[in-house]
Amino acid sequence: MIKKVFFTLFLFLFVTSTFAVSAAEVAGVTFPGTKVIAGKTLSLNGTALRKAFVFVKVFAGGLYLENTTKDAKEAIESEQVKYYDLHYLTNKATAKKIQNGFIEEMEKTNPADLVEKHRGDIELYASWLNEDMKVGSTSESVYVPGKGLTLILNGKEKGTIKSKEFAHMYYRYSLGEKADEKLKKGYLGL
Repeated sequence: MIKKVFFTLFLFLFVTSTFAVSAAEVAGVTFPGTKVIAGKTLSLNGTALRKAFVFVKVFAGGLYLENTTKDAKEAIESEQVKYYDLHYLTNKATAKKIQNGFIEEMEKTNPADLVEKHRGDIELYASWLNEDMKVGSTSESVYVPGKGLTLILNGKEKGTIKSKEFAHMYYRYSLGEKADEKLKKGYLGL
């Protein structure tokens, strides 16, 4: 009887610890295991550190999903609430650099026909990235099915782009075949 109780207790602890979502720390930034976004509980799917020139830490980021996955296509195309939480680690991320970098990466990581089709959305989103970021600045993006992709910069909502296709392009930027491999692996928890 005692063996059975201990075995059951051991099994319970093993199962709950296996599925428990834990926080992660990247470059001094802590990302909690879960966040409630748009009324849904999202879990931390993965974290990444963006560097420039090998040694400059630009930002630490966390990707949260309703249904976590290691599959890039599923993360990009699934219709679920998605949330990126970026924390800047440098004072060198000027608005101009961020805007130009966003446009260049959207062009590089997406098919040319989609880029041209959504050129206006790309430029609109880039225009919202109009603040010089410094250590401690934040950039958040929230995708809600049926509503669209919303940018929040330093706690201020900048706008929403309703196109689901644009949202797929946005997530392809960090998770697609042509995305930065370190960011992709980090966000997918690989």
